[in-house]
This record gives sequence, C-alpha cells and structure tokens, in this order.
Amino acid sequence: MIKSAKPFFISLSFWMAAIAMLLFSGCGKEVKEIEDPVFEKGTVTDMEGNIYETVKIGNQWWMAENLKSTKFRDGSDITFISRLNPVRWDTINSSAYSQYEDNPSAPGLLYNWYAVSDARGLAPEGWRIATDEDWKELERHAGMSNDEADGLAWRGTYEGDHLKVKAPEGWTLFGTVWGDNKTGFAALGGSCRLFNGNFGIPGLKQSGFWWTSSSFENGQAWYRYLDYKKSQVFRSHIMHSYGMSVRCVKN
Repeated sequence: MIKSAKPFFISLSFWMAAIAMLLFSGCGKEVKEIEDPVFEKGTVTDMEGNIYETVKIGNQWWMAENLKSTKFRDGSDITFISRLNPVRWDTINSSAYSQYEDNPSAPGLLYNWYAVSDARGLAPEGWRIATDEDWKELERHAGMSNDEADGLAWRGTYEGDHLKVKAPEGWTLFGTVWGDNKTGFAALGGSCRLFNGNFGIPGLKQSGFWWTSSSFENGQAWYRYLDYKKSQVFRSHIMHSYGMSVRCVKN
C-alpha cells in the first residue's frame, strides 16, 4: 500500500504546482495589460529660459511642474528672502519668493500672493496663474462632483492621488494613500512658508500648497493643499503673506 501511494502523491503534487503556475501567470498577464494613461504633452519657456513640461488635462493646458522664475515677465527681479531672514518675510507687503529651507532640490519656488497678483506678470507669456475656477475644472476632471468642488476643506475621495506624481516617487508613503498621476498633473510636495517666515511642517514630500490667482475678502486669497496622509484635495483661503507654489494654465 505504501509503494502504490507514492506515485499518486507525486502526481497530485505535480498537478497542484501546474495549476498554481497557470493562476500566477494569468494574474501577471492581467497586471501587465493595465497601462498608464497617455497624455498630450508640450513645453513652455519663461523669460529666464526655464523650460517646463506641460500637459493637456481635459480642455486645459497646465504646467506639469511648479514655477521657478525669479523674474517677472517684464524682466524685473522678484525679491528673494532666504530662510536666514524670516523677520523680513513677516513684514514685507510686496512681491517676494523663497525656496523651502533654501533647499535647491525643492520642486519650484514659494511665492507670496503679492507676487502672484503683481501686474508685471509672474506667468510666462500666453499663460496665467491658475484661478480658483481653473482648479475646480481640474478637480472635476479628476472625478470630483460640482458640489464637492465648490466646498471647503478636504473634498472628494481620491482626486488628490490622481493629481500627485505616481508613487512611490515624490511623496512620503503612508498607508493606502498612493499617488497615481491619472491626470498628468504630477504634483510634488514643496510645502510652504508661513506668514511669520518659518517654513511649513511637514515639509518636502509631505505637503504641497498652491496659490490661485483668485482673491478673497479681507486680504486673503484661495489656495489648494495636498498632504501625504490624504487622498483628497483641500480648498480654503488665507493671508497674502504665506509662501506657496504656483502652477500656470495656458490662456
């Protein structure tokens, strides 16, 4: 009995292994068939010669990178305020920019809203700083409803993940929050500079703040915020003295 059972055991093991290989190869094939979206892309150059990748999202052309110009469109310089001079950032009420902790690896520059709204023009020729309505259109394209887009604080479900650069790049990983860049927006976490001159915590790869060019009452303006722990998009308004990243839209 023992001798006759041995070939059966080998045969059964063989077939079980064969079935497992078929199932595994089938799953692998299914994953390979899932492809990233194909985006229509281009470039735009600012007056300093910085070249930015652009992407068509719905009916809009967006910069797929944060602005990093240190000059206005007319060639005039924007005031730079380093991390070593927080007091001046606190008191200045004119156009200025900084870079998170003066870190050259930060994704773009942080501008106060005085620079965003400056008549000399911060965006490249033929482009504009994205308005609150531009952002809403972007968010709706990412899947947000009209009511959610008009709301305040954290809105939507996974629209923030659809705006973030594809994980695991660019953002600190946290739980099930996973950037997929389904929109092509490729958001990176550049954090912010606070009204008192300090830099935002959490910092790079953990938070990202973007001005809109749309003003609000009492010396405030609309902005957007993405966080490494959240899959949604935050919308609110804040004082002009904060420093945030900027994205531009083609006119």
